[in-house]
Amino acid sequence: MKLSIVATLYQSAPYIAEFHLRAGAAARQLVGDDFEIVLVNDGSPDNSLDLAIKLTEEDAHVVVVDLSRNFGHHKAMMTGLAHANGERVFLIDSDLEEEPEWLMRFSESLESQKCDVVYGVQEQRKGGLIERWTGLWFYVLFKCFTGLELPENLVTARLMTRRYVEALLRHQERELMIAGIWLITGFVQEPQTVKKHSSSETTYTFRHKMSILVNSVTSFSNRPLIAIFYTGVAIFILATIYTSYLVGSWYFFEKPLSGWTSVMASIWLLGGLVISFVGILGIYLSKIFSETKQRPYTIVRHVYGRVSAQYSNQ
Repeated sequence: MKLSIVATLYQSAPYIAEFHLRAGAAARQLVGDDFEIVLVNDGSPDNSLDLAIKLTEEDAHVVVVDLSRNFGHHKAMMTGLAHANGERVFLIDSDLEEEPEWLMRFSESLESQKCDVVYGVQEQRKGGLIERWTGLWFYVLFKCFTGLELPENLVTARLMTRRYVEALLRHQERELMIAGIWLITGFVQEPQTVKKHSSSETTYTFRHKMSILVNSVTSFSNRPLIAIFYTGVAIFILATIYTSYLVGSWYFFEKPLSGWTSVMASIWLLGGLVISFVGILGIYLSKIFSETKQRPYTIVRHVYGRVSAQYSNQ
């Protein structure tokens, strides 16, 4: 099979029909009838699954992978890639903020630049001032804490070769941050500037974004752990200098020490640092706990449509 188009479904009912038409038209323009559209239902609370199943009955190119519950966008995308059989795999969101027609441009870039991945980056991040500001700081903080430089304003849409997808699927993290996985998998990856539309409100709240940032940093770097050590050393040095000063004042100047302010400040400062450091250690321990259990990061309830022999027994 020459091409697989992979998309996830979550509250996607208003967009499924148009997405199917446009994605199918773009695929036929590129490879004729030798393609598939893999839709992964990530426990969508609306009737997205019913609409997608209906598409499998009308179009043999459509395959629907129904997950047993909501596992999250990133894990659903990885599951879709695992069920894709094409020599080229086009990953894209189904909400039409990313245009299925980008497939043609991405394919031309893939061939002309002899690369393994063509990924989309926004010419300007969508959303209001707060959304753009938080998005900017996500990339700044991620680079600061991990040393990895993610492409800014990255979108989901990307066209990948089979060898890149197979390498991508070798990652088995349970705590998955897919943009980082895309980056560290390597190969030759080239950006393609795109304009992302705003057809729906983002489901990524500020709390969710902060959770993603913490998960991203602790998944790709041990710098917070190293920072704990150096912070402790710095506090010890400062405390030693200050203690020497107090002892010297007591011996040579005979000034009585009031002590209340310094004691309380020290208690609050050191107490806060200890609690935060224990929290950082707890995050890393929780990740170790999650990884050692080796639970599958998604569970497929059923696959609808044309299923290859590789997955028909799962």
